[in-house]
Amino acid sequence: MSTTTAVILAAGQGTRMLSTLPKVLHPILGRPLAHYALDAARSATASQPVMVIGHGGDAVRQALGEAAHYVVQEPQLGTAHAVQQAETLLKGRTDYVLVTYADMPLLRAETLTRLVQAQQAQRGPVTMLTVIAEDPRGFGRILRDADGRVSGIVEEAQATPEQLKIHELNVGVYCFSADFLWDALRRVPLSPKGEYYLTDVIGIAVADGLDVQALAAEDAAEMIGINTRVHLAEAAALLRERINRQWMLAGVTLTAPATTYIEPGVAVGRDTVIEPNTHLRGKTIIGENCIIGPNTVIVDTSIGSHCKVLASMLESAVMEDHVEIGPFGHLRKGAYLCQGVHMGNFGEVKNSRLGPGTKMGHFSYIGDAGIEADVNIGAGTITCNFGMDGKKSRTEIGAGAFIGSDTLLVAPVTIGKGAVTGSGAVVTHDVPPDTIVVGVPARPLRAREKHD
Repeated sequence: MSTTTAVILAAGQGTRMLSTLPKVLHPILGRPLAHYALDAARSATASQPVMVIGHGGDAVRQALGEAAHYVVQEPQLGTAHAVQQAETLLKGRTDYVLVTYADMPLLRAETLTRLVQAQQAQRGPVTMLTVIAEDPRGFGRILRDADGRVSGIVEEAQATPEQLKIHELNVGVYCFSADFLWDALRRVPLSPKGEYYLTDVIGIAVADGLDVQALAAEDAAEMIGINTRVHLAEAAALLRERINRQWMLAGVTLTAPATTYIEPGVAVGRDTVIEPNTHLRGKTIIGENCIIGPNTVIVDTSIGSHCKVLASMLESAVMEDHVEIGPFGHLRKGAYLCQGVHMGNFGEVKNSRLGPGTKMGHFSYIGDAGIEADVNIGAGTITCNFGMDGKKSRTEIGAGAFIGSDTLLVAPVTIGKGAVTGSGAVVTHDVPPDTIVVGVPARPLRAREKHD
């Protein structure tokens, strides 16, 4: 069985980005550019790619970790020289070499798979990816002989007026027979600019009388490379459109797709409705039959089914089924809302668990707390979780307790099952079960009778 390994070129300086951050690490929909190339190449070849790094190589290696094998191009003498850096690692260990770029985030795994399969099915040493497009975007033109066979590539700067009219463009993505590639790279001539260009390998194959196969990409948008922040924004918009379309075809309603931002790692259940100006980021998971938004940002959060989130911010939180929050709610890291919880407007929860059926009024803050089932938290309630020693402490509230409006719970403190705090109470000591406390500081008024 033949093997294919991808070599991803990521050594360029990216000077037109005008940034201290290496170009391939600039984020697009929450991920570095290079992640998209790595994922597509790995899927197409079923093997770990080799990434050629140079400018900012240490930062690239640190950011991407073990997602690739790394080789360093130093000095940086062109694309052919870059691929040559992988020879020591790959020679004799792979049958085919797929060459692609870290700054092409729209290039699909399916397209690369077609390229690899086309090369494996032919006798010639190389299959190149081309695209038919009206806008050349600076790509070289594909030259063909009278029989329609590829005869070479001419770069845009060197093309004649007649050649500039050619609409078949060289994308720069290739699948090579490995043995041919390593030999041909040694024969690439030095350009007038002092670099070795991978496009010259095509000329070498033609000069040797070998067939060069061209595979036309189905979607010209896949070929967009990132050289400026304008390109970055253009690619991001197309990627968002692709992802949004995927979810709509999967049974999710986006009422305003143009204003909906969904990152690649997000999952959304069927019959969920995403309202305008909603951002779903990171590893967010949303169940079925939810209404999310408008004007909502959700990051790394798990949401069950039949939930409603209106104009709120959720970060690293969990919501079980049938939970409602907002408008203007804020779930911070560690917030866990059990089934049937209702959280009113301008509420905030951090590192706390709200038990099933608990109702939390508006303008309340619950932090570092454990709240059992069917608790009523009145408007303006605050857990004062920082002590005089500067350390955080916990608040515990038992099932069925009733916390009156504007109650301050000074941690560490425990409110017993069925206890009640009066409006405006400042609770500094534990409250026994079924007890009513009022005042500042709060003191027991009487035992709570069952009919209260």
